[in-house]
Amino acid sequence: MIVGGPVQELKLPELGENIESVEVSAVMVAVGDQLQRDQPVIEVETEKASLEVPAPVEGKVTELLVSKGDQIKVGQVVLRIEGGSAATEVAPAQAATVGAEPAAPPPLLRQDDAPVVTFPAKHKPKIGRAVPAAPSARALARQLGVDINEVPGHGPGGRISRDDVKAYVKSLVQGRVAGAAVSGAAQELPDFSQWGEIERTSLTNIRRATAAHMSSAWNTVPHVTQFDRADITQLESMRKRFNKRPEAAGRKMTVTAVLIKLVASALKQFPKFNSSLDLAGDAVVHKKYVHIGVAVDTPRGLLVPVVRDADVKNVEQIASELNEMAGRARDRKLKPDEMRGGTFTISNLGGLGTTYFSPIVNWPEVAILGVGRAEQTAIWVDDRFQPRLILPLSLSYDHRLVDGADAARFLRWTAEALEQPKLLLLKD
Repeated sequence: MIVGGPVQELKLPELGENIESVEVSAVMVAVGDQLQRDQPVIEVETEKASLEVPAPVEGKVTELLVSKGDQIKVGQVVLRIEGGSAATEVAPAQAATVGAEPAAPPPLLRQDDAPVVTFPAKHKPKIGRAVPAAPSARALARQLGVDINEVPGHGPGGRISRDDVKAYVKSLVQGRVAGAAVSGAAQELPDFSQWGEIERTSLTNIRRATAAHMSSAWNTVPHVTQFDRADITQLESMRKRFNKRPEAAGRKMTVTAVLIKLVASALKQFPKFNSSLDLAGDAVVHKKYVHIGVAVDTPRGLLVPVVRDADVKNVEQIASELNEMAGRARDRKLKPDEMRGGTFTISNLGGLGTTYFSPIVNWPEVAILGVGRAEQTAIWVDDRFQPRLILPLSLSYDHRLVDGADAARFLRWTAEALEQPKLLLLKD
């Protein structure tokens, strides 16, 4: 925000890496309002977060230059303020996070038929040589999992810009890749109104990002899902006894918290599940840290906060941290950085009554564990049927890196650890 003189301009500050434009989701002031320092003036949304932009100075709003629904760019004037202090500039950190959305998705590679739109051949970079590209374009391509050599450049001499990378990714999301041709036209739906009344609502940023990311993961990763079940009768008994203790709010032991701890231990035993496949670099990236993402259902859609260093935390610490982050996710106060860097994901739908399901791998991770509702089942034990509490487990994995035998061992190890909860005391 650059200011100077009696009338000062509030410009949209830099809100984070690779964020160039945002959508105005709310305008919180009007012309004539008297502002206080740090008072929120607008709320904006990206594919990653909802952010409030505060006023850096006191003063009266003399001109408001944006409206709800506008797309605005970093550096664009939002409003003008009369009065205030001397010239200053708002740092990016002054934009407070009030909500979050899944990270920007990687491109979607489709193999189905679609109308084809081909970029001009003279701008198509030749594979095997260093293509001309801006550093920011290369960084964006790496973030989205795009081979920069595949991106058609439209600048001088075929130079690739960030806009070229975005256009390429958009074309992949909307169509297919077939050789050098990139499709860009989305398939049109029929006119449903000819059969009855309809209503159309715009996709939210979080739903748009989730749809693209899930489609991309499904089309990029060769998915296989294996199923197993764990007898958690002892675990549930221990959990109930533990939760009777008078503890601070948020420290209640949940099945999800226990699973995070056990999975963190399993990832140490089976490090392949804590890695990523780098086909472009002809390598496997082995991560020495264990950060576990947990899918959280919110009114705005699916968010995945990450419990960092889960392998060195006990169940109480994990439960407290998870409860706090899940609450902030539902209140739109989760920070974008709190959803990045995961190495493995857990999706627990047991609270909604489901059993087995096939979760989609959260690429570039290589596996995800789905958890259903535990049910009382008659199991043959010690020459007679006994009621046991059985937890359904579903493990989806990237078959390019993980073999079926690997997945079976990982899933069985996790199930047996759930069945012997006292082993938690022996795990780091």
